Amino acid sequence: MRIRTLATILTFLLSSCEMQAQLKHPAETRNAALRYWMAFAEMQDTWTDKATQDLLEKTAAGEAPWDEAKLAPILDANADAIGVLQRAVQLPDCDWGLEYSRGWKASIAYAPRARALARLNTLQGMRQLAKGDAQSAMHTWLAGVRFAQDLAHGGTLIFALMAKNVLLPDLRLLAQAARNGQWNDAEKREVLTALQTLPEDGFDWGSAWAIESLSLNDILHELQSAPDAGAAYQAIMGKPAPRQGLPPANQDIQKSRQYMLAAAGALRETPAKATTLLAGLQTQMAALGEVERSMIPNPQAVNVARIEVMTARADLMRALGVK
Repeated sequence: MRIRTLATILTFLLSSCEMQAQLKHPAETRNAALRYWMAFAEMQDTWTDKATQDLLEKTAAGEAPWDEAKLAPILDANADAIGVLQRAVQLPDCDWGLEYSRGWKASIAYAPRARALARLNTLQGMRQLAKGDAQSAMHTWLAGVRFAQDLAHGGTLIFALMAKNVLLPDLRLLAQAARNGQWNDAEKREVLTALQTLPEDGFDWGSAWAIESLSLNDILHELQSAPDAGAAYQAIMGKPAPRQGLPPANQDIQKSRQYMLAAAGALRETPAKATTLLAGLQTQMAALGEVERSMIPNPQAVNVARIEVMTARADLMRALGVK
C-alpha cells in the first residue's frame, strides 16, 4: 500500500515538474507604439500650473538651468512612464494604428502626451548629467532620438514637425556634452553609431507630405458633397470659410493634387535642391483656388525644418570629431 502511494506521489511530482518546464511567458510585442501607449497611461500630470509648464519648456530647450528642487519631483512622479519609453525604443517596429481610412478625422489624441513624455525624457538626461552620470544622460537622450523617429513614422506632416521639436533638444544636448568632453572614446562611438541610423534631415518628410496630400484630397471631396460647404469648412479648419471657391470644383481638386505631389517630390530631395524646386512651384501654387491655398501647409517652412535638423545633426557630428 505504501509503495503504491509513493509511486502515485512520485508520478504527480514528475508530472508537475514537466508542466512547469513547459510553461513559458507569451511572446512580447515588437511594436514600440503599444509600449508608448502604456507610457502615456503611466504619466502623472503634476505640472498643471503655467509657471511650472514654462520652466519645463525653457529647461528642456536649454534656456534655463536644471533646477533639482523644482523639477525632480515631476520626474520622480513620472519615472515609470520614462522607463517604459526607454525600453520601448529598443523594439524594432512602430505602428501607431492610425485610421488612415478616416482621413482628417483620424484620432491623433496621443500627440500632446507624446510631446510631454519626450520633454520629460530630455529633462531626465539633464538631471543625470547634473549628477555627474554622463553615460546615463547619453543613453537617455539617444532614447529620445529614437522616440522622435518613431513618432514621425507613418504620420502626417504634423507628426514630422512635432518629432522635429522632440529631436532638436536631444541632439543639441548631446553635442554640448561632447564638446565639454564628458564622454570617453567608447561612448562617443556609441553616439556616432546611433547617429548614423538617423537620416541627415531626420525623417521621411516627403512621405509625411504625401500622407498630408491624401488627407487634403479627402477634405476637398467632403466639402464638395457637403450640404453647407461653408459650415463644413469652418468645422474642419476652425476658421471662417473663404468667400470664393466653395464647393471646390473637380478641376480645383485635381490641380491641388498635382501641386501636392510635386511638393512631396521636392521634399524628397536635399534641402538645397528642394529650395529651388519649391520656388519653381510658386506659380503652380498661385494658380490654385482660394480654398485650396488656405488648406495647404507651407512647403518652404517644412524645408526650413529639415535644414534645422540637418544643422543640429551636423553640429553633433563635428562635436564627436567627425568632419
